[in-house]
Amino acid sequence: MSLRLYDSAARSVRPFQPRTPGQVGIYLCGATVQGAPHVGHMRSAIAFDVLVRWLRRTGHEVTLIRNVTDIDDKILARSAEAGVPWWAWAYRFEQEFTTAYDALGVARPTYEPRATGHVPDMVELMVDLVERGHAYRGQPGNVYFDVRSQPDYGSLTRQALENLSVAEDDDGEPDKRDPRDFALWKAPRPGEPPTASWDTPFGRGRPGWHLECSAMARRYLGATFDIHGGGIDLRFPHHENEQAQSHAAGDGFARYWVHNAWVTVDGEKMSKSLGNSLLVANVLASTPAPVLRLALGTVHYRSTVEFSDATLAEATGSWERFTGFVTRAVEVVGEVPTAEVAAQDGTRLPAAFVAAMDDDLNLSAALAVVHEYLRAGNTALAERDDVTVRQAQLQVRAMLDVLGLDPLAPPWRGAGGTGTAEHEALDALVSAVLAERVQARGAKDWARADALREQLAGAGVVVEDSADGARWQLRGRG
Repeated sequence: MSLRLYDSAARSVRPFQPRTPGQVGIYLCGATVQGAPHVGHMRSAIAFDVLVRWLRRTGHEVTLIRNVTDIDDKILARSAEAGVPWWAWAYRFEQEFTTAYDALGVARPTYEPRATGHVPDMVELMVDLVERGHAYRGQPGNVYFDVRSQPDYGSLTRQALENLSVAEDDDGEPDKRDPRDFALWKAPRPGEPPTASWDTPFGRGRPGWHLECSAMARRYLGATFDIHGGGIDLRFPHHENEQAQSHAAGDGFARYWVHNAWVTVDGEKMSKSLGNSLLVANVLASTPAPVLRLALGTVHYRSTVEFSDATLAEATGSWERFTGFVTRAVEVVGEVPTAEVAAQDGTRLPAAFVAAMDDDLNLSAALAVVHEYLRAGNTALAERDDVTVRQAQLQVRAMLDVLGLDPLAPPWRGAGGTGTAEHEALDALVSAVLAERVQARGAKDWARADALREQLAGAGVVVEDSADGARWQLRGRG
């Protein structure tokens, strides 16, 4: 195994060695389903989708757990404001996240557990922590983790305990021994629905944010697993607290910590609090899904994505180059079967591409190889070198498939990823104009033929004449 990954805990790139050769367990912090997904939410899902695709392409069996936090303070508050049951509110937005993941070609996780479905696992872990002396009861229903009881607390983010600020979820609870202690379990607050709490040996309440992930990771991946992932903003307090409570319970927990950078707009992190959220559904109304995926998913996972019209325009140009070549190659040599594309593993893909992906998923270097083969394929098309055209189609599509961007993969098959129905409608209209242009040229009515071509150009349709007839594509925006 030659893959090297940046381990946030070690703050260095390390050779990746799974606990069990050929098998990889990954826990990825998923959505807190308090509202509709925005572009920033998709960054982590796409980044880890690429990692999973690469691991599988290099012969590994991957178990990916991506949780859903379907109970927390904000879900309860927002559902109450809307007059909707909290569980219905959470389920609605869970479905919206699933729709967004699917639209952007993010493969489904192996399991996608909900927090509310694992309360017994959480209670079991909490009882264990109390019995070991790492957690204590507060007022009925409140249970806290004692950060001073765990010697390595702060080691993930390399912070000394005396320098840490008060826990993010601290509401000034008077029953805490130390303001830096964090809640494992919370007693119901006035006005909260009875359905949003569960009985425990310590009183009725609901889970704290951190406890759920440790419990679900243990449930599905065991006491020790390979990779814990998520956005870099989760490192503290969430991931620090997860690690502390799991270590306190005797679990090895994550062997590698992998964090992705966030999405910014005008230099600021995308979040609802800043008012600059771009909902996925709204962006997809004007941007093809593969273009959005390309914009978010072909920047190195540890680099910030600056989301703007310029970013989308650049992604549009790249996507049109990919689809343009693949379309022309298929017209000339036929479509390389999907099975053959999928069979291009780490021993068959271009060596430079493999080296780039193994180098902490170096996507800029990997894309340089894609473009190299793209240029060679276009040259072969011009020279009518069918053997090279077919090989270029195979390799370009196989490399793009690792990035979730094979133009002929099921999510994207169609005109530029805009959808088969839209493409068929547009193709019918353009074909009618092109047929009229053929008739005009046959009658030597050059003025009419030129006018029809200009009409299409004005609508953003570029016509290319060749010995095999006219071919059209949409002109890149920006």
